[in-house]
Parts: sequence; structure tokens; C-alpha cells
Amino acid sequence: MTAHPNLILSGMQPTNTLHLGNYLGALKNWVKLQDEMPCLYCVVDMHAITQDTGYRHPKELAAATREVTAAYIAAGVDPGRSILFNQSQVPEHAELAWIFNCVGRLGWLDRMTQFKEKTGKHKERASVGLYTYPLLMAADILVYKATHVPVGEDQRQHLELSRDIAQKFNSDYDLPDFFPLPEPVIVGTGTRVMSLRDGTKKMSKSDESDYSRINLTDDVDTIAQKIRKARTDPNPLPENGKGFEGRPEAENLVNIYAALSDTSRGDVLAKFGGRQFSEFKNELAELAVAKLTPIAAEMRRLLTDPAEIDRILANGAERARGIAAPIMTEVKQVIGFVG
Repeated sequence: MTAHPNLILSGMQPTNTLHLGNYLGALKNWVKLQDEMPCLYCVVDMHAITQDTGYRHPKELAAATREVTAAYIAAGVDPGRSILFNQSQVPEHAELAWIFNCVGRLGWLDRMTQFKEKTGKHKERASVGLYTYPLLMAADILVYKATHVPVGEDQRQHLELSRDIAQKFNSDYDLPDFFPLPEPVIVGTGTRVMSLRDGTKKMSKSDESDYSRINLTDDVDTIAQKIRKARTDPNPLPENGKGFEGRPEAENLVNIYAALSDTSRGDVLAKFGGRQFSEFKNELAELAVAKLTPIAAEMRRLLTDPAEIDRILANGAERARGIAAPIMTEVKQVIGFVG
């Protein structure tokens, strides 16, 4: 069996401003992964148009793409070490996605829970692109023959589909090792950051209340105010993990402190257990400000020069195509396309 060289691929949509959950759940881990194997980090702007997100004006999508790129770099993704690009500049993604439209099966897509969650009772109004989103995601990964993908729990099913697509293509063309079966990567604690207003819901860019999240662009006063106003309960912090039962907001704030300070939840409870939330929130606010405001400042600096961001993306796209184009040539030869 042929071993594929280790390679990481991951990306985020340029939809609204990135927030604390994006940083702790993804970006912070991406930075660490740069020390472990070659990485490609993509701004998935083609995925961004699968829903009615409001990006119906080209300037809005372009601005959002640059802002997310700035967030990647400000958080520590190094365009010199990793390949940083936006998806639409590498046409091989769309080419391979069409082929995977013909490899994948309707039954597989019908089982995708995220499509059902996003469309609810209005499935017939959804775009075809939203329905076939997982096939484009498979193409994003396999057009580079990436072997590892950092994913959150909400994307794990899509990664499983990518493995199914790779396996079926390999089987259909009797080439068992053509595409690797990409593996999920969980780095550190795999922090799942919840809403500051409702500890049972994931922190989201689409939540109507800006107080539900800490944006990476928030200033010092805004960060502190959002943490002070974060929902808790009247009881002191628990002294061990069992004390979180029925207290999702308390658990969320402790998890955030642990992730920002690179310590365990147990360490946080050893320090703050039994103390009041008002005191804990003050320390959490100081920590969040110390960790996040340098990122916001660097983002603002980068965004003053959009031409430089565009240059970084174009350079990354050229490097990405250097990997993707030969693989697409192989795919076409395998299928029997002439030319």
C-alpha cells in the first residue's frame, strides 16, 4: 500500500467577523500544526455563496475574504511556512467537485444532518450548492491528496463523506491508493466554545445578539463588557467538574479560561473553585484582553493594506495550484478525459 506524505488542509468561510470560538476551536490549533507537518489553509469563499448570507454585492465578499485572511495571519498562521489562499483562485477545486458529484450518491447527501439543520422545513428553497456542499469539501481536501483535516464535531460527518468519496473513486477505477482516506485531527482540548448568552448553544457568527460572542475585532472595553454581561448563575464556581451539572454557562466560562491560559479545567477550578463569578469574570476579562487585543491590532494593521493581502492570497493560490494541477491531470487521465 502506497503511503501518502502527511499534509493538512483546513479552511473557514468568509462570513461575518471571526470570533473567540473560531480562534480557540480552530486558529489556535492551526498555528500549532504548522510545527508538525505541511499545511494548506484556505478561505473557502466558494462555500460562502451557498447560502443567502447577504453577500450579494462583490465588495462585501471581497472585504470579508480579506478580513478572514487577516485573522489567519494575525493569529499566527505564517504565509511563508504554510500555503494560505482563497478557494476561488484555484479552479481545480470546482473541477474535482463536479467529478465527485458523479461519484457521490444522493443517499449519502440525504443523510447529511447539517443540511437539514440549515434548511429546516424549507429544503426546497435551499441552493443546490448547499446540498452538494460536502462534495466540494471533499474536493477541497482530496485535490491536494491531504491526509489530515482539523475538524470540529459539526464537520466530522462531512469528513466521513470525504473518506467515502475517496474510497469509492479508488474502487471504481481499481486504484486502491489513488486518494488517501483523510484522518480527523484533534489538537489540544478541542475547545467547543458556547454562546455567552446560552451555554447550550455553540458560539456563532449568525447569532442575532452580538453579546453572545467575542469577535476577534472587539476592542478592550467591548471584550470586558461582554464577559461581565455573560450569563452565569448565582452560585460560586464549583470545586470540581461534577459541580457543572445543570450549569452550562459556568462550564463554558471555565472552559474558555482554560483554553486561553493553556491550562486544564481542573487547574482553573483549583484556583477559582468556591469564588464568586464577579471575581472570576474580572480575571477572565483581563486574560481575554491580553490574548485577543494583539490579534485585533494586527488585523487592523493588515487591513490598511488590502493590496498586500491580495498579494499573499495570490502567491498562496499559485503554490496551491502547483500541488492541485498535477493531481487533477492524474484524475483526468484515470477517468479517460482526452486532452
